[in-house]
Amino acid sequence: MSLVRRSNVFDPFSFDLWDPFDSMFRSVVPATSDNETAAFANARIDWKETPDAHVFKADLPGVKKEEVKVEVEDVNVLVISGQRSKEKEDKNDKWHRVERSSGQFMRKFRLPENAKVEQVKAGLENGVLTVTVPKAEVKKPEVKAIEISG
Repeated sequence: MSLVRRSNVFDPFSFDLWDPFDSMFRSVVPATSDNETAAFANARIDWKETPDAHVFKADLPGVKKEEVKVEVEDVNVLVISGQRSKEKEDKNDKWHRVERSSGQFMRKFRLPENAKVEQVKAGLENGVLTVTVPKAEVKKPEVKAIEISG
């Protein structure tokens, strides 16, 4: 089975914007603390739809559940936000490399009409945040037989 990754470029439910120059810009400009924050700010989130629910999964290693918020705003917009604190520095420490990012992140997703936003559930286990948004049952149209006279 192969995994197909979709870009958010044409995703009508996502608020993300694709920047074609983003990777080129990062390769030219040296990393600063702002870029480290930006790296975490773009937390990658998978969104899959099952027959019963919309399921969002985000890798958030090192983030405590108290540092993550899951909210629904404007009736149908799922907001996942949080913060990873920067590690405390000691004056006697000598850093050789800093690659892990810290800072705030926020992602917004426009949910489809069939989402039951009043029943959203979220859990954080082993650094993976899972948000489940149940789907409303699709009502089948009522068919009424009409008697034909004559």
